[in-house]
Amino acid sequence: MKKFKFITLLSVITLFASCDNDDDSTIVNLGEPSNFTVRIENIGSAYSFIDSGIFNTPVGDASPGPATPGKRYEFTVDAGRSQKLSFVTMLAATNDLFFAPDGNGIAFYDDNGDPISRDVTDQVYLWDAGTEVNEEPAVGPNTVGMQSGPDTGAVENGNVLKIADVTNGFMFDYPAVNEIISVSITHVEGTLFTVSIEDLTTASLETSAGSSVAPLSPGVYVIHGGENPLFTEGEADYGQGVEAIAEDGNATPLSDYTAENTGVTYPSSPGIFVVHEGNTMPLFTSGVTDFDLGLEHIAEDGNTAVLADNLSGLEGQISGAVFNTVDGGSGPGPLLPGNTYTFSFTAEAGNSLSFASMLAATNDVLFATQDTGIELFSADGTPLSGDITNEVYLWDAGTEVNEQPAIGPNTVTNQLAADTGIDETEPVQFLSNVNDGYSYPNVDTVLRITITPN
Repeated sequence: MKKFKFITLLSVITLFASCDNDDDSTIVNLGEPSNFTVRIENIGSAYSFIDSGIFNTPVGDASPGPATPGKRYEFTVDAGRSQKLSFVTMLAATNDLFFAPDGNGIAFYDDNGDPISRDVTDQVYLWDAGTEVNEEPAVGPNTVGMQSGPDTGAVENGNVLKIADVTNGFMFDYPAVNEIISVSITHVEGTLFTVSIEDLTTASLETSAGSSVAPLSPGVYVIHGGENPLFTEGEADYGQGVEAIAEDGNATPLSDYTAENTGVTYPSSPGIFVVHEGNTMPLFTSGVTDFDLGLEHIAEDGNTAVLADNLSGLEGQISGAVFNTVDGGSGPGPLLPGNTYTFSFTAEAGNSLSFASMLAATNDVLFATQDTGIELFSADGTPLSGDITNEVYLWDAGTEVNEQPAIGPNTVTNQLAADTGIDETEPVQFLSNVNDGYSYPNVDTVLRITITPN
């Protein structure tokens, strides 16, 4: 199966429309065929982070505080192959310096997709937040430990830069990063990793007043895809809380921000719609294994090609087509939050509608109506109109073993290649009947689906 690889994720919405008219006499003299337009809108939330948290209590300590030389912070995270680690912790005794990875973050897996267990300090840098004018570490009146209160010191209005690139005339001597901090990632099992951030016992700052220790402040970590969303090198601080850590070791503002922006983003993949005779089941039958005509490829990979090739052979099929380009888009792609797919067709009394699209971030979960689809006309010939979201359910295609959404190694965006999950031969069934222990969104929190007769 060919998988669509998107930042975050793909999804499948299967929308069936069917007509249950046992008495053909109820649909005589129903008039001319009608044209319909279906609009599928992703109303879900787009999150910057798949996981986030605060680290503020050194190992062995009973309460929050800085990590002085010889102490370390530790935290455990769940991370998929496509996700990276970023964090921010202050180099105390300075004005606004902090340690963090660069914009790429730190990968939890190697190029072969295997989890790592190693020292990653070489991917950590000392940064200047550009928010407060630098003074001599541990000596300047507005450095942490010397200032009269938080958020004092001359405002700089600069940009976030590696300290080695700062050229504002206030250059002081700082030890190398690996003389102050040690960062390691250790694979625990499955997708679990432990991160350790240690203040090295030999670390010190040489100042005009003598040697001074260099504590690490409480900080914030995030697990994310793509580039580091906490700051951008060469640009001003985002105002989300990095400044509070960099100047005062106060992790609360950034922790609050990241918590509000943490969650699973659920795109919907390209899909296929089918107009068909009422009471037929063109895409699947509830309680029966997949027909092996291509629905599996959509459910697992967002790949419409196989089902499109088999479109003419689907039960009761009258017409149908692929929908794969968001409104206003220039080419095929997933349906991300805030975007819509639209497709149109012609149907007549007795016809029903079915369509399918993948719920991204999963292994083989679909949005779909009942297997017989949605009836397009009422008994008196009135064409269907309005919001039909409540006709849609989450289904498990039964073709691949479920894993934690957005994290599991064979979920879309985390798998190494298409069709690499653990095969299963379960029936297509409501996801609510599958006890896999994972959480999924309600349909109406991700999609809004409307149909309009033209």
